[in-house]
Amino acid sequence: MAEYKFEILGKKVSEPMRKLETFPTPEHVKKVVLDCDEVTSLCPVTGQPDWETVRIEFEPDKFCIESKSLKLYLWSFREEGAFCESLSARIAQDIFDVCKPRWVKVTVAQKARGGIAITAESRIPDLEQGAGA
Repeated sequence: MAEYKFEILGKKVSEPMRKLETFPTPEHVKKVVLDCDEVTSLCPVTGQPDWETVRIEFEPDKFCIESKSLKLYLWSFREEGAFCESLSARIAQDIFDVCKPRWVKVTVAQKARGGIAITAESRIPDLEQGAGA
């Protein structure tokens, strides 16, 4: 691991980034769960702020997601308009594209605004197509 080069980890970064870094999956790791309850975005119609909790679960193949890059990636949604459902789909697709896990499931739970809380779940590949979670 010492020879693995990170562009973000170990560096001073003070702004959001849409870059996810990876590292080789350690032997015997079968499932990774990443939780963040500090995600914010904007309603794409009204511009009002939304607060979300994001849970990312995946079965790694060759790579895992480095957590500092994930924190900066999630921060990048702060000034972006996104419905809860599209946020879960986008994060799942980005994780899948970057680390090529066997499967990924992303659950976004948006805190209540106007009395309505929303939870959206995206899975790649879809469970009906034979992936496990």
